[in-house]
Amino acid sequence: MGKPVVHFEITGKNAAKLQQFYANTFDWKIDTNNPMDYGMVAAGGSGGIGGGVGSSGEGPAGVTFYIQVDDLQATLNQVEKAGGKTVMPPMDLPGGPSLAQFTDPEGNRIGLVVGM
Repeated sequence: MGKPVVHFEITGKNAAKLQQFYANTFDWKIDTNNPMDYGMVAAGGSGGIGGGVGSSGEGPAGVTFYIQVDDLQATLNQVEKAGGKTVMPPMDLPGGPSLAQFTDPEGNRIGLVVGM
């Protein structure tokens, strides 16, 4: 694999309900001990990837996976040249990685991450 998928995100209007659903259904240990109550899910030892379950805010509910890259803006430039569209420009999370998001030519939302 070239650039690896390193994180997933599941979002919806009721983050607490989603967190409870995934914790109860799949025995995920979800840690919401942070100012945003974002539920972090550890990768575990079975070859899975870590992720998060949280609020979609004003946006639509959905599932996004994040690809680790070296340079967010350079990758977004490549995405746009190939027919995709930037939907979230690069941003630094407080105490965390830097993120960006794009949609592919079919409208699928994909995340990019640096520093994870």
